Amino acid sequence: MTRLSVNVNKIATLRNTRSNAIPDLSQLAALALACGANGITVHPRPDERHIRAGDVPELAAVVARYPGAEFNIEGNPFHGLVEYCARSRPSQATLVPDAREALTSNHGWSLLEMPREQWTALATAIAQLRTLGCRVSLFVDPLPALMPLARELGADRVELFTEPYAALAADGRVKEALSPYLAAAAAARDQGLGVNAGHDLNLDNLGPLLDGARSIDEVSIGHALIADALLFGLGDAVRRYLAICGKPRP
Repeated sequence: MTRLSVNVNKIATLRNTRSNAIPDLSQLAALALACGANGITVHPRPDERHIRAGDVPELAAVVARYPGAEFNIEGNPFHGLVEYCARSRPSQATLVPDAREALTSNHGWSLLEMPREQWTALATAIAQLRTLGCRVSLFVDPLPALMPLARELGADRVELFTEPYAALAADGRVKEALSPYLAAAAAARDQGLGVNAGHDLNLDNLGPLLDGARSIDEVSIGHALIADALLFGLGDAVRRYLAICGKPRP
């Protein structure tokens, strides 16, 4: 079964438009977990546009109340991610190369062209996170050539950046969209890496991705799931995604 981690950034975005702490981020994260979600994901950014520093330990405490649930902190290791993880000790740290001004994550690590100084800094951050007890996942584009490099850096998993897949799938080009992800997932497995996936996944394109790749350990979904919660309620939205994640696959 592919595990579902609910990204609650968009709930925090709504909360931040007022000063009355509504909606209650911890309450809704707990609801998602109570309805079967396997974990909670946050992506704190330096400008605190959604997740704030104080949210991180509070959400870590919420997740700790649910046996087997995992807390995943995403972020740039050079913009404070390691410090967040040192304080909250999440199950997983997902390293994303987002710029400070980026609206959202829009590409994976460029490991093939990475300068030696950045390579060394990234490897050091990964080693620090593993010392803290975090499983480390690197956010990467679906390129098989990156997988030996991710292993060399010390990562435990990769998270495949799925925005290109989602864009092609929306145009009805699912088979074409899947091809690089199948190759990348296979290459990751050959290196002994776990495989996560995330970005722009939704109720329409999640099933074909999981059916095709068949080896995705975890998906992290926020924007579409929270939008679906406006239609179905958060609990029902979580259950709909879980039904896709839990579908038996050969």
